[in-house]
Amino acid sequence: MVKNIAVGTGRRKTAVARVFVREGSGKIVVNGKDAKDYFVTEEQLKVVQQPLQVTSCESKYDILINVVGGGMNGQAAACLHGISRALTQLDPDNRPALKANGYLTRDSRMVERKKYGQKGARRRFQFSKR
Repeated sequence: MVKNIAVGTGRRKTAVARVFVREGSGKIVVNGKDAKDYFVTEEQLKVVQQPLQVTSCESKYDILINVVGGGMNGQAAACLHGISRALTQLDPDNRPALKANGYLTRDSRMVERKKYGQKGARRRFQFSKR
């Protein structure tokens, strides 16, 4: 039985990531797949690994992530937020480095709601003066 030593929840747009940190060799598993297989682009993979690189913990811990909702970019950012929170919980000395890079702040931008009687959030029907 492998024991979780830290847990963090990350959110971005409509994506929510639950992050479990365990002692290990630096393996990242997202929804049962290796992170390299789960995330489509190299940029998304780099986003997920950023907090580990900042705190120089790439090969210290194994990370298990369950992420639901949103698209791939939102899920990657949610993973970043969750990993950062878990690393802060694990070692409070990591907090200044993570905070300086803005990884502990939840990105609160959300999709604007569609307004009634219109085509979208900002899109209006064409105005006709005559």
